[in-house]
Amino acid sequence: MTADLRYAAQDLIAVTEALFGAAGMDAEKARVIAPVLVEADLMGHTTHGLQLAPPYLAALTDGLMEGTGQPEVISDRGPVASWDGRRISGVWLTATAIDLAVDRAKAYGTCSIAIRRSHHIACLAAFLQRATDQGMMITLASSDPASGSVAPFNSITPLYTPDPIAVGIPTDGDPILIDISASITTNGLTGRLQQEGKKLPGNWVQDNAGTATDDPGVLFTDPPGSILPVGGQDHGHKGYGLALIVEALTQGLSGWGRADPNEGWGATVYIQVQDPAAFAGADAFKRQTGWLADACRRSTPRPGVDKVRLPGDGALARKRAALAEGVALYPGVIEGLSGWCEKLSVAPPNAI
Repeated sequence: MTADLRYAAQDLIAVTEALFGAAGMDAEKARVIAPVLVEADLMGHTTHGLQLAPPYLAALTDGLMEGTGQPEVISDRGPVASWDGRRISGVWLTATAIDLAVDRAKAYGTCSIAIRRSHHIACLAAFLQRATDQGMMITLASSDPASGSVAPFNSITPLYTPDPIAVGIPTDGDPILIDISASITTNGLTGRLQQEGKKLPGNWVQDNAGTATDDPGVLFTDPPGSILPVGGQDHGHKGYGLALIVEALTQGLSGWGRADPNEGWGATVYIQVQDPAAFAGADAFKRQTGWLADACRRSTPRPGVDKVRLPGDGALARKRAALAEGVALYPGVIEGLSGWCEKLSVAPPNAI
């Protein structure tokens, strides 16, 4: 991070919205996409925030991402629906689907939406509070049928994507915000470290002969190596199983996936929203989740650890600090934005 350069979140949102609008995206879609990308940087998910704006803008101008129109409704039974995203911005599709699922969960108790042929959806954690702020529990999963970088357990074949899954859980305090992948690491982090000539923190990948290593460069050989599933070469059957679940939720339920022609960088998406009020009641739900959250935080930390945290604690703390003090963007992010600002005649953000 460049600690001495910070930017107001609203300025970053305004510039990002203007860039997508200048590149030909519907104004309504740009208004949705910009705050989601900035939200990721606020939370500290720097590989899946504004770093993605330049490749998204390139895809938009090259016609690989659609910036106009609406998804095709494949089926709609009220609490269950499926869309063909028609390669429209995945960030907009996902945010729109979550908002619809929240509204329908209030009526039906739950709502699930599967989306096929979406473009990339950025950071899953950045969407969760759209539901938890309204007292809803949300599950969000994504996979890219056009990409393969993670090997099945005991394999050396890069077959599927990191297959992230995120869950937002309301409590009587801050929500629990879980954002994990079925693989040990992600394409975004390995790509960044490879460009920077750095190593991974552990043996999270394997070369094309099956040797585990901390060198992200093995993913860029011919033939390429692969990212290891969660659990690595020892207990990787756990991550492997999770990946199969995500692939079925996103591609199986949407009816589009690896069995179909490759259309390039994109996503299939699964969203489920549940209204605790339709089960044992919102108060009963939060009494249980609040107790669990408090018990986890009060539990005794192991030696060398200051305190036990819950998923989302760090992200929400970073978000509050960034909103108060400004956003410190990862090195290279502002340069990427500035290049597109010049190209599209949009004034770049000013540091504060």
